[in-house]
Amino acid sequence: MVKSQLNEVFAALADPTRRAMLADLARVPSLTAGQLAEPHSMTLPAISKHLAVLERAGLLTRTRRGRHQICSLNPRPLREAADWLSRHERFWTERVDALHDYLVKETP
Repeated sequence: MVKSQLNEVFAALADPTRRAMLADLARVPSLTAGQLAEPHSMTLPAISKHLAVLERAGLLTRTRRGRHQICSLNPRPLREAADWLSRHERFWTERVDALHDYLVKETP
């Protein structure tokens, strides 16, 4: 994953409304923009801005079907972000474990 796309993914995930939209799309393969807007007390233009952030991050795709925008989840950027987090988790876990071992050895 390109670093800027990783930044976009984490920025998109930083907002609870966008996380809720992704959770809805994880349960239902495709929803209209209106269906994604229903649980949120926001205007459609505000919802559209959230969808644009998710689309820019590559987390969803929008297609037109008649008068409706159909939104679908693209899980690949989430997997790539999870892989990135996993690598860093292993690194820091090893470091913290080493620090723990050192402190145990050095503490009387």
